[in-house]
This record gives sequence, structure tokens and C-alpha cells, in this order.
Amino acid sequence: MAPAGGSDDAREVIYGLRAVREALRAGTRPLLRILVLRQDRQFADLARLARTARIPVHIEPKQALDRLVPGGKHQGVIGVVAAKRYADPLDIVRYAHRRGEPPFLVILDGVEDPHNLGAVIRTAEAVGVHGVVLPERRAVGLTGTVAKASAGALEHVRVARTPNLSRLIESLKAEGLWIFALDHRASKPYTALDLTGPIALVLGGEGKGIRPGVLDKCDDSASIPMQGRVESLNVSVAGAVLMYEVLRQRMLQAKIQEE
Repeated sequence: MAPAGGSDDAREVIYGLRAVREALRAGTRPLLRILVLRQDRQFADLARLARTARIPVHIEPKQALDRLVPGGKHQGVIGVVAAKRYADPLDIVRYAHRRGEPPFLVILDGVEDPHNLGAVIRTAEAVGVHGVVLPERRAVGLTGTVAKASAGALEHVRVARTPNLSRLIESLKAEGLWIFALDHRASKPYTALDLTGPIALVLGGEGKGIRPGVLDKCDDSASIPMQGRVESLNVSVAGAVLMYEVLRQRMLQAKIQEE
């Protein structure tokens, strides 16, 4: 399969009941066909949605599905879909402005585990993040594993790639965004940040965290207080904590403005 973001003829597979169902519901990229293990009650709703959308459904033996998905963790359903197109980072900012909302982006520096990326995207969709930005190198792309780990949220979230995170941060600053990094060495707690305005949150990858050159470009950094013996949280967990703090602050601000 060609990598995501390739030509219009590129194909990839997504797998798992939630991932395929959300791709059907979202309709953001064409599903070419759906492969199922059998046609019983477990897959009946999925097959009905597919046929309504005039997408062919094929019953295939388990061995055929296993060949398409490493490890065979497909839950008996695979969708063959056009590769997801990457967005332009500044288009994501303009999208937020069209909605009348302060831009809220998440930038991931070097996340290489597809399960972590999928989990971050799932939380991002839940809290209303306008888009997620990935570097072109030293980072996982939008694979089928990412789609499954996101529980279908990938179909609803704009994802961009950039060849240079430092230059992108400069561009986002020029657009009026404040750039905040989550760094376990920072003395300031994340709750001390004002996250109500136009922002981008920078999260580091597994092990190395945010690269020094990228960290230097950020306006401020903060940490999550840790009471145990480990120094930091998994990137998807840490990201969820910070993203929900953004949502909390913005909901509180909206409530105050209404009163």
C-alpha cells in the first residue's frame, strides 16, 4: 500500500469495527470496498451502511484478512480506502477562524509509536482540537494501526505534516498563536498557562521528548506535577491531561462571559 498523503490513486487499509464504521460515517475519503469475515449480526450494521453508500462488501476467509493486517488484529473487518490527505498547517488555522474559534493545534515532535499517535488523535477529536501536526521525518505516519488506535477519530481530525517544526512554529507565531511546550523539566505547572487564546501545544516523542531546537522556539513550557517515582507520563496520557486543561479553561471562560 502507498503511504498516506500520496497520489490520488494511493490506497491503504484501515481495520477494526470502529475505524471502518467511522470512515463510513465521516465520508471524508472514499471507501473502495469492505472485507468482512462473515455476514452475521456483528457485521450486519456495517454492511448495511456500506450498501447504502454503494460500497461493495466482500466475505473473505480469515487467512486473507490476516495477510492484509500484521498480527491479524482486524476484528474481522477491513476497509480498502483512499489514502488520507495531509492538510496544510496554516489552512488548519484558517479553518479555526472560519468557525469563529481561537485556533487550537497539537504539534507532535517525533512520536514514533502508532498506538500513541492514534490515542493522541482520539483525544484531540474529543476536545475539539482543530488539527494535529507531525514532522515529515522521524515520526510515524497515518497507518492503519493509527486509524484503529484512534477508534475512528482519524477520519474527523485534520492532520498536517511539515519538513521543519521550528520554521512552522515561527509561522504560527506570525499568525498570532502562542506556542506552549510540555516538558517534564519545566518548573511551571501546566495549570499556570493561559490556554484560552490561539495556541499550539507541543508534545515530545517517546524517550527523547521535544528536541532542544524546537523547545527554544516555544513561548513557554510547563510540566505535569508528578508525585510518584517516574519522571514523566506516556505522551498520549500527558497530551490528554493538557488537552483537557485547554477544554476546561475555555469552557470556564465561556461560562463567565455568559454571566
